[in-house]
Amino acid sequence: MATTPGWLQRTRNRIFLSLVLLLILWITIQATLGSKTPVLRAELRPLVQKVVANGRVHVPVRIRLGTQVGGVVGHILVDKGDHVEPGVLLLDLVNDETQAGVAQAAARLQQVRELDARTAAEALRQAEVSLAQAERQLARIQALSDGEVIAPQQLEEAKEARDLAASRKESAAAQARGNAPGGSNERLAAAQLATAEARLAQTRVAAPSAGTILERLVQPGDVVQAGQALLDMAQDGPVWLTVQPEEKNLAYLRVGQTAQASADAFPDSVFAARITRLAPAVDPARGTIEVELLVDRPPAFLRPDMTVSINVEVARRESALVLPAETVREADSAPWVLVVRQRRAQRQTVTLGLRGEGMVEITSGLRDREAVVSPEAVKIRPGARVRPVNQAH
Repeated sequence: MATTPGWLQRTRNRIFLSLVLLLILWITIQATLGSKTPVLRAELRPLVQKVVANGRVHVPVRIRLGTQVGGVVGHILVDKGDHVEPGVLLLDLVNDETQAGVAQAAARLQQVRELDARTAAEALRQAEVSLAQAERQLARIQALSDGEVIAPQQLEEAKEARDLAASRKESAAAQARGNAPGGSNERLAAAQLATAEARLAQTRVAAPSAGTILERLVQPGDVVQAGQALLDMAQDGPVWLTVQPEEKNLAYLRVGQTAQASADAFPDSVFAARITRLAPAVDPARGTIEVELLVDRPPAFLRPDMTVSINVEVARRESALVLPAETVREADSAPWVLVVRQRRAQRQTVTLGLRGEGMVEITSGLRDREAVVSPEAVKIRPGARVRPVNQAH
């Protein structure tokens, strides 16, 4: 077996030793300089804090329309989604009893005006004739009694006949007054007719105000009872939004604040709303607070129960020292960051201020342009040497 020449072996040994020395030098340099670490710089910039929440559209008044009488549904003249004006007929019922009641009351009024008035007038005329006859008879008997031609009993009977005729005349006069145009009997018959017509009108459902039909709760031919809901209607008026932000946002919300809102179905159409009420209590199950907002100029596409999103600007800084929110560790309890100082990662407690979209204000603990270890560098621990590499944000 051939042996390696000594010079060649020595050359190999020197090369190997050089490589080992280079590796040791590289490791030493890396340990001295630290590993490349992406960092983000704290910087001054405008910051806006917003409260964002989801909710639904609510109409001011939701009306269940029905009647005070029962019957069979005849015609339904509107459909779901139709907009109606006040007084427009929406639905009617078929009720033979109420229609017969109107006919009967109308006939009774006609009878009072045409028949009863004549009958009473004729009865009064006859009573007046009878009274005149009785008075003439009494006068003749009185004249005879003065000459003692007749017995006193005849005079007494004549007086009773005259008094009876007078009473009948008064009664006939009262009947005539009652049956005369505008008298009590006519007024009573007219009131009975009005009552019957009002009951018949209750079989017709009209729009009490301008609004939109939300639901038809019955169909033609259905038998319905008095008081049963027949139509569901949303009255025209201001539109309200109800949202439930997390209770931690309660400190930032105030009545009167303006918000930008959009419907999930029309995300590109933004409209204004303003806070009008904050619920007096927090929902313990969900940890939210109910907030009501008024839409002064609702867009035409808004519908009851539509899902909406709102954001309320609650604070603004024109020049705030900010960092991406993900660089802050334990932000909700004892916030801190890994700041790079003298090429080492150091744990630094910070105080937080406003919180914007993905950014957070640092009110103490950092200086402008100071480097903070990016959350991407998950292996970097406090005390480690680092070589910061700037990362955009």
